Amino acid sequence: MFVKIHKSLRTVIAICDSDLIGKKFEEGKRQLHIRENFYKDKEVNKEELIEILKRQSMEDASFNIVGKESTRVALELGIIKKEGIHKIKGTPFALVLL
Repeated sequence: MFVKIHKSLRTVIAICDSDLIGKKFEEGKRQLHIRENFYKDKEVNKEELIEILKRQSMEDASFNIVGKESTRVALELGIIKKEGIHKIKGTPFALVLL
Protein backbone atom coordinates (compact mmCIF):
# COMPACT_ATOMS: atom_id res chain seq x y z
CA MET A 1 0.00 0.00 0.00
CA PHE A 2 1.13 3.55 -0.64
CA VAL A 3 0.75 6.43 1.80
CA LYS A 4 1.34 10.10 1.08
CA ILE A 5 0.86 12.82 3.67
CA HIS A 6 -0.19 16.19 2.29
CA LYS A 7 0.34 19.11 4.66
CA SER A 8 -1.89 22.17 4.34
CA LEU A 9 -4.41 23.83 6.64
CA ARG A 10 -5.57 20.30 7.38
CA THR A 11 -3.38 17.26 6.86
CA VAL A 12 -4.69 14.90 4.16
CA ILE A 13 -3.57 11.28 4.28
CA ALA A 14 -3.79 9.60 0.87
CA ILE A 15 -3.74 5.79 0.99
CA CYS A 16 -4.16 3.27 -1.82
CA ASP A 17 -3.43 -0.32 -2.70
CA SER A 18 -0.12 -0.52 -4.56
CA ASP A 19 -1.62 -2.17 -7.65
CA LEU A 20 -4.01 0.75 -8.26
CA ILE A 21 -1.44 3.50 -8.92
CA GLY A 22 -2.08 5.18 -12.27
CA LYS A 23 -5.44 3.51 -12.84
CA LYS A 24 -8.67 5.33 -13.64
CA PHE A 25 -12.19 4.05 -12.98
CA GLU A 26 -15.36 5.56 -14.41
CA GLU A 27 -18.99 4.74 -13.78
CA GLY A 28 -21.56 7.14 -15.17
CA LYS A 29 -20.60 10.63 -14.03
CA ARG A 30 -18.41 9.30 -11.22
CA GLN A 31 -14.68 9.03 -11.70
CA LEU A 32 -11.81 7.74 -9.59
CA HIS A 33 -8.28 8.48 -10.80
CA ILE A 34 -5.48 7.06 -8.67
CA ARG A 35 -2.82 9.62 -9.58
CA GLU A 36 0.75 8.85 -8.68
CA ASN A 37 1.44 12.44 -7.61
CA PHE A 38 -1.38 12.30 -5.03
CA TYR A 39 -1.06 8.77 -3.62
CA LYS A 40 2.46 7.50 -4.21
CA ASP A 41 5.11 8.32 -1.65
CA LYS A 42 6.01 5.66 0.88
CA GLU A 43 5.12 2.00 0.34
CA VAL A 44 4.08 0.42 3.65
CA ASN A 45 2.96 -2.94 4.97
CA LYS A 46 -0.19 -3.48 7.04
CA GLU A 47 1.54 -2.92 10.40
CA GLU A 48 3.09 0.36 9.25
CA LEU A 49 -0.24 1.53 7.85
CA ILE A 50 -1.95 0.73 11.16
CA GLU A 51 0.58 2.90 13.02
CA ILE A 52 0.12 5.79 10.57
CA LEU A 53 -3.68 5.56 10.77
CA LYS A 54 -3.65 5.45 14.57
CA ARG A 55 -1.28 8.41 14.84
CA GLN A 56 -3.05 10.55 12.23
CA SER A 57 -6.55 9.79 13.53
CA MET A 58 -5.53 11.47 16.79
CA GLU A 59 -4.66 14.59 14.80
CA ASP A 60 -6.97 16.81 12.79
CA ALA A 61 -6.41 14.80 9.60
CA SER A 62 -8.57 13.84 6.64
CA PHE A 63 -8.24 10.49 4.88
CA ASN A 64 -8.60 9.55 1.23
CA ILE A 65 -8.50 5.73 1.07
CA VAL A 66 -8.74 3.57 -2.07
CA GLY A 67 -8.56 -0.18 -2.60
CA LYS A 68 -9.71 -3.40 -0.98
CA GLU A 69 -6.73 -3.87 1.31
CA SER A 70 -6.46 -0.22 2.34
CA THR A 71 -10.16 0.15 3.14
CA ARG A 72 -10.13 -3.18 5.01
CA VAL A 73 -7.36 -1.96 7.35
CA ALA A 74 -9.15 1.37 7.95
CA LEU A 75 -12.41 -0.49 8.62
CA GLU A 76 -10.70 -2.84 11.13
CA LEU A 77 -9.36 0.19 13.02
CA GLY A 78 -12.69 2.00 13.02
CA ILE A 79 -11.39 4.90 10.91
CA ILE A 80 -14.21 4.23 8.46
CA LYS A 81 -17.55 2.45 8.72
CA LYS A 82 -18.85 -0.10 6.25
CA GLU A 83 -21.57 2.28 5.07
CA GLY A 84 -18.89 4.91 4.37
CA ILE A 85 -17.24 2.72 1.73
CA HIS A 86 -18.37 3.39 -1.83
CA LYS A 87 -17.37 1.70 -5.07
CA ILE A 88 -16.66 2.75 -8.63
CA LYS A 89 -16.31 -0.17 -11.03
CA GLY A 90 -15.94 -2.47 -8.02
CA THR A 91 -13.04 -0.47 -6.52
CA PRO A 92 -13.78 0.56 -2.93
CA PHE A 93 -12.93 4.03 -1.64
CA ALA A 94 -13.70 6.14 1.40
CA LEU A 95 -13.26 9.80 2.27
CA VAL A 96 -13.00 10.72 5.93
CA LEU A 97 -12.98 14.10 7.59
CA LEU A 98 -12.30 13.80 11.32
